[in-house]
Amino acid sequence: MKFRFLPREEKFFHLFQEQIAIAVKVAGLLLEGVRLGNSRLAENADKILELEHQGDDLIHEVLSRLNRSFITPLDPEDIHRLAAALDDVIDHIEEAAHLIVAYRLPEIPRAVIQLAEIIDAGCNALRKAFLALEKDRREMAPFIVEINDLENQADRVTRSAVAELFNSGDALLIFKLKEIYDTLEATTDRCADAADVLQNVVVKNS
Repeated sequence: MKFRFLPREEKFFHLFQEQIAIAVKVAGLLLEGVRLGNSRLAENADKILELEHQGDDLIHEVLSRLNRSFITPLDPEDIHRLAAALDDVIDHIEEAAHLIVAYRLPEIPRAVIQLAEIIDAGCNALRKAFLALEKDRREMAPFIVEINDLENQADRVTRSAVAELFNSGDALLIFKLKEIYDTLEATTDRCADAADVLQNVVVKNS
């Protein structure tokens, strides 16, 4: 027996889908940019910013629909929390891309690429977790576990990179990379936060 949640016809469901699609796109653009270097990243950062603005429009639409709806399939606060959590993921990816471009690194470190890979994997796992709700909410669990594992992996990468960074002796580079690492690591935290919100909403409405 399947346990569906948020049926496709629900008016909020497609907005969540669009938010997650944007998160996956911007994560992919960030990863492509850091892999291919500063020139491509600068181009992709502009695309990420445009998509981030689309994400802002989506959360505004969620709030507008909440204000117009007398009856909602979920607690309005839960709808808002889920939309806000997804928006935070998008915002953090945009911030990370902006920082890397603005700081004009002579070379993009391997740790930055690793963290971008983790973010990309986390956003895709978040998309799969959400889509699993259409079929059977029990299928969501492995993706939630994956997202939390990725967050832990990002913590390890960041700690190692920061420890190595302080051996460089270049104060300005230390400042720049420390902020970049912290922002990328915080982005993985936001993915985990979104997964937690999603899981809590499902449990609450089971």
